[in-house]
Amino acid sequence: MCGRARCTLRPDDIPRACHLNARPIRHVDMNRYRPAYNASPGFNLPVVRREDGQGGDGVGQAQLEQGAVVQCMKWGLIPSFTKKTEKPDHFKMFNARSESIREKASFRRLLPNNRCLVAVEGFYEWKKDGSKKQPYYIYFMDGRPLVFAALFDSWKNSEGEVFYTFTIVTTSSSSTLEWLHDRMPVILRNKEATEMWLNGRSSSDFDTILKPYGESDLVWHPVTTAMGKLSFDGPECISEIQLKRDESKTISQFFSKKGANSQADSKTENRTIKGEPMGLQEESEADDLTNHQHVTKSAENDIKPDFSNLYRAEALHIPVKREYEVCSSDTKHTDDESEKLHESPVTKKVRGASEETMVKLEEQTQKTSPTKTHKPGASSVRKKASSSGDKQPTLFSYFGKC
Repeated sequence: MCGRARCTLRPDDIPRACHLNARPIRHVDMNRYRPAYNASPGFNLPVVRREDGQGGDGVGQAQLEQGAVVQCMKWGLIPSFTKKTEKPDHFKMFNARSESIREKASFRRLLPNNRCLVAVEGFYEWKKDGSKKQPYYIYFMDGRPLVFAALFDSWKNSEGEVFYTFTIVTTSSSSTLEWLHDRMPVILRNKEATEMWLNGRSSSDFDTILKPYGESDLVWHPVTTAMGKLSFDGPECISEIQLKRDESKTISQFFSKKGANSQADSKTENRTIKGEPMGLQEESEADDLTNHQHVTKSAENDIKPDFSNLYRAEALHIPVKREYEVCSSDTKHTDDESEKLHESPVTKKVRGASEETMVKLEEQTQKTSPTKTHKPGASSVRKKASSSGDKQPTLFSYFGKC
């Protein structure tokens, strides 16, 4: 928790951010400080500590209690008991849990006299979403710096060099930030809190300030995933981005959705079979395509199409020439193949008989057989079709004889 922060404050602004305007301030090693939008463990950041004579300048006791030091330290605690030959790892203890600072030896011995303040303009936290991690920038709405409770220590390496390092104290996350992470840094709310942490004598008083900060003036927004690179720095680090909505659906989501909407699918299936236009759907284009294929396949397998209305030319919309049987009795056929196609069964039986006999048989057949009905204007339409010159039999001519 709290492994990245923005610290671009000027050295003179740091005491003011920590409510130490009236105190004498001394700066130590501030030439190492480099403002950064993406500070991480191992970076040199300004830290405010109590003036306690560790600088070796012989300051009097009265001034020790009132003065403060702004000192550049490396983020990531290296305890003083670390072996001199050991390579320091600043990522190992860059945070200290407030619940255990009285128990762990690395922090317990620092609590009485090695408390300090860290002022930053904001910090970053990553929200985990499966294998993806989205960083967020957390800051005060009015732009004022955040002041963290911290502990510091000094360590001397094998070459005799002394290094000052610090760790940021964390606590459980507030109700407004628990969706992002379960931990957050201890944010000191006001002057009383910073004074108590910096100069307090009783450790029991710390329980009142080592609490989550849940006020509404702490806000956040998503930032670029390039924040994951330690080398990435600049104002782009805090620029708000628009998160892309993940519209992809898993297989389980697809089937559960289709099961929940089985009634809607059956209605869509009926509309598709009847040839009616489908209504607007709320699903995405990918879902529409899948549902359409599913409905079409079901229609082919489960429902037999009705051909009773195929004779209706206006319903078929088939862009081909049709040839219809001519129903008017006075129409003459000059083409032998056409006469054979349209002649009645009675005429076939008496082929070769006399014309008078054929006429009698036709009259007798018309009296006994039911009369066919035709729609108004059908005779004129069929005449035009037969005169088109296309003599191929059609589906309509077949059904017309049945």
